[in-house]
Amino acid sequence: MTQQLQILDEIEPELIDRVVATRRDVVLKYARMGALASAPIALALGANQAFGQELPQKIVDVLNFALTLEYLEAAFYNEGNKSRGLIPRDYRTVFKTIGAHENAHVKLLQGALGSAAVAAPAVDFTAGGKYPDVFENFDTFLTLSQTFEDLGVAAYKGQAGNLIGNGAILTIALQIHSVEARHASEVRRIGLRLGWDGAFDKPMSKAAVLTAATPFLA
Repeated sequence: MTQQLQILDEIEPELIDRVVATRRDVVLKYARMGALASAPIALALGANQAFGQELPQKIVDVLNFALTLEYLEAAFYNEGNKSRGLIPRDYRTVFKTIGAHENAHVKLLQGALGSAAVAAPAVDFTAGGKYPDVFENFDTFLTLSQTFEDLGVAAYKGQAGNLIGNGAILTIALQIHSVEARHASEVRRIGLRLGWDGAFDKPMSKAAVLTAATPFLA
């Protein structure tokens, strides 16, 4: 419960107010049912009620694009964290936390999209056999972790302009983006690499991101 409440705390108080202030009955209802043990779910429910009927198709498309990437990342860490002997003891807490963040992102985006949310895609983290030992060899796992985190950062940056029309949704996306950037930096540190590539970070177009992600989508 503590870890999940910490995830919720990462979202600014102003955004929480925007999402759930007019839907406090939803939060209270789920709190009485014990759902505060799944704080991101409660926030997602509020997001759905606050925004679900207002989102234009362009924003729905961007959020579903983001959700697809979050599904990919969440599935990757869920599998990695349950693979015995894969992650060295010193880094288990790090990757469990990253996995918890990715699952929280999925729940929040699902909540904001409501019935418009796309389903989770089938995945193949071997990329058709290119990385056959991804959940057996930590170096391979770390390589793909950095790939997915860097991809997520560039993807959110590339889509920010399409969310300008909805300040609350843009705020959600930017807050996810900053956490993804921290993930990317930490994964690079573990791999003994610098957390940056230069003074400026480049965005990626939707087409470029999908091209990079497609080998991992079964």
